[in-house]
Amino acid sequence: MTADGALESLRREGRVVVVGASLAGLRGAETLREKGFTGSLTIIGDEPHEPYDRPPLSKQVLLGMTTADRTALPRRRDLDATWRLGVPATGLDMAARRVRLGDGDEVPYDRLLIATGVRARPWPHEAEAELDGVFVLRTRDDAARLERRLAAGPKRVFVIGAGFTGSEIASACRERGIAVTVAERGGAPLVGALGGVVGAVAADLQQEHGVDLRCGVMVTALEGDASCRVRAAHLSDGSTVETDLVVVCLGATRNTEWLAGSGLGAGPRGIACDAGCRAFDIRGIVTDDIYVAGDVARSPHALFGYQFLSLEHWGNAVRQAEIAAHNMLSESADRLPHLWVPAFWSSQFGVNIKSVGVPSLGTEILVSQGSLTDRRFVGVYGYQGRVIGAVAFDHARWLPFYQELIETTAPFPPPFPTVGRSPGQRPTDADFPDPSVPTHGPTVTLSGYSPADRRMTFTPAH
Repeated sequence: MTADGALESLRREGRVVVVGASLAGLRGAETLREKGFTGSLTIIGDEPHEPYDRPPLSKQVLLGMTTADRTALPRRRDLDATWRLGVPATGLDMAARRVRLGDGDEVPYDRLLIATGVRARPWPHEAEAELDGVFVLRTRDDAARLERRLAAGPKRVFVIGAGFTGSEIASACRERGIAVTVAERGGAPLVGALGGVVGAVAADLQQEHGVDLRCGVMVTALEGDASCRVRAAHLSDGSTVETDLVVVCLGATRNTEWLAGSGLGAGPRGIACDAGCRAFDIRGIVTDDIYVAGDVARSPHALFGYQFLSLEHWGNAVRQAEIAAHNMLSESADRLPHLWVPAFWSSQFGVNIKSVGVPSLGTEILVSQGSLTDRRFVGVYGYQGRVIGAVAFDHARWLPFYQELIETTAPFPPPFPTVGRSPGQRPTDADFPDPSVPTHGPTVTLSGYSPADRRMTFTPAH
């Protein structure tokens, strides 16, 4: 059979399996149908729920504005799929093209899309993590349980980690009138994602809203009472905070353990894939039948020195899944690269925070619009003489302009005056922490380089 004939046969009667029933998995499956795939489609998910939206969990759900069971993702079309929910994938046989499930079943495939995402990193001391009142927040069920406890009116909530999730939880607590303490091992909230200059603004914002913010400290132990309910947190500075609710926000762990021994290039940092979303095996050879999308993927990006990026971003999950599904059904000449510019947003303490690019790669920052003091500004990040990222506090209308600067590798600092920029404003050190010291909350992880040293002109698709 010719290559064209094999591809047409795949489209008509092939078997596609999607492992991961969340945003990337759903959008990938929908794109397959939109591209004319009429074969069998199986979607596997370890949670019992159909795909739901995660951003509302730390925002509207915790505020009681909606319930966790009303966060289902809208459907673009009917999928005509077989759903295997509540049953995790436990193994992959690449040679036989079969996915093993936790119930002992095996599902064959001709093409496989892996979109298993990440899970919340738990508190490392198991006995302490199992105390009543110790929570993580990642899933719909996590959010429902935590909201019920917040609604009961705890005297104090203790949040471990001041990344985006931890800060949003603290914001929700203060909006509900609940006392909250936040412990962060870095020098300021959001410092791992946005640096110390912007982190200082976030710290002032939290303290102004009544957050008991403790930076530069670690939690050494969680203490329970006789009934195994959490009652206090002990810190590295010798202090103790009494609390009846603890939320652990220590970042995420990529769901790749089920691929151990499969021969796929998967590990703690994710699954390596090329710019077309095709997975690498452990020898560094790209596969033609296994694709990766969403938070679990590591892929090289032309705009960022061909480093492999792992992106925990909503828009990236959608676009990467669409590219993976397109390429899965396409000849090599028709395949597309995934060159999504990272974009992220957060709402906390009445401020809308948005970013584009990879701020954490920057070494310098220039406040190009507005004022840090007013907490209404745009900060532009520079790396090796070019614009690499931007962040806006209540100033998001400027971000498309800075995204274009990132896409065109514009020089840093920008060689032109900008509206609202103070005279004489100069770049300063962005003040990111030492990368060898973990902080809480980076949403972009730089995880290696491509072996090839190449250059290209980036032309965004419109």
